[in-house]
Amino acid sequence: MTRRVLVTYVTFALLVLLALEVPLGYVYQRGEQQRAFAELEHDAEVLAAFVNSALDDRELSRVELLARETGQRLGGHVEVVDAEARLVTGTHPDRPAGAVLGSATDIQTVLRDGNRRVSARTTGRDGEPMMSVAVPIHPGQADRGALRLSVPTTGVVSRIHQFWALLAAAGLLVLASVAGVAAALARWITRPVIALERATRQLADGVPPPPPPTTGPPELRRLAATFEATATRLQDLIASQRAFVGHASHQLKTPLAALRLRLENLEPDIRAAGDRNLRAALAETDRLAQLIETLLTMARLEQTTPPHEPADLSRAVAERVFHWAPLAADNHVRLTATGPEGVWVDAVPGAVDQILDNLLSNAIRAAPSGSSIQIGWAAGPTAELHVVDEGRA
Repeated sequence: MTRRVLVTYVTFALLVLLALEVPLGYVYQRGEQQRAFAELEHDAEVLAAFVNSALDDRELSRVELLARETGQRLGGHVEVVDAEARLVTGTHPDRPAGAVLGSATDIQTVLRDGNRRVSARTTGRDGEPMMSVAVPIHPGQADRGALRLSVPTTGVVSRIHQFWALLAAAGLLVLASVAGVAAALARWITRPVIALERATRQLADGVPPPPPPTTGPPELRRLAATFEATATRLQDLIASQRAFVGHASHQLKTPLAALRLRLENLEPDIRAAGDRNLRAALAETDRLAQLIETLLTMARLEQTTPPHEPADLSRAVAERVFHWAPLAADNHVRLTATGPEGVWVDAVPGAVDQILDNLLSNAIRAAPSGSSIQIGWAAGPTAELHVVDEGRA
């Protein structure tokens, strides 16, 4: 659970960082590109003014010097063309003087409209990304020619990458801080839950629950305290029940022993016709004594489920039918039992007899006079026992 809470907090923090940093990075990138183009445009216009002055003085050598020095200073290329887009001078090694740049759309736009044009392009030389600005040599006069200044985008890209790296480093630092805080918060939240889970397992094993935790959210602390009180109360009730079972069993053993002794003493005085009923009474006394002994065993072993033993279902049905036959006859009800022999079930000692007694008692009480009660059983993966009477549903 701690891991899930931690992952949830970190994921939420990551989404918030992405929602903030990605737009910020793109805004910075756009602004940096615009600033770089604005600086390049300013440099091109200043250079165009100097070139215009040199052309007015017909000093072509000064134009070449200005182009060369500017190219070296900016690390790019300068190209000066006349009104027919013929290269007057330039620093590009692949374009000699006199070459026609008619295919350059930016220069053609400047010569046609007399307006500056900012563009980004990739040169064929080593595939190096370049950004360029084309401006008229004399604003508003296209017949004076045009000037194009091109510089690599390496500096701009480098600054943009550095900013993205700074954002990533800041994001990682924030994520690490959030992870630390989230880990502490997750432990603070889950500590009472873990303690409650441990107390639940201990309660199932019969171990008294530990004291409720004193840390964590107030709701979980109250839940742990309520569970501890409930578990203590439950254990007290179980202990009281076991004590009652043990005490009652001990108290019943003596009267049962005395009752059996009296029944045995009656044996010489019972006629042959009543001997069968005497044996049945003695058997019932023994069954009750066995049930009490089972209760004592449960109380001593402190277990909720007593040991099981195999029981012959057909034999148990025959015995219970024999014992309930006199009461059924008094109510003018006939008992019939049908089922296969050799059906064994795994049950608590005396449980099958007790189940049959409850079912037969209810059936005899509900069956109308002159009717019959059918007791049937069947074998299978799970044995089935049915007691069907003709009383009202």
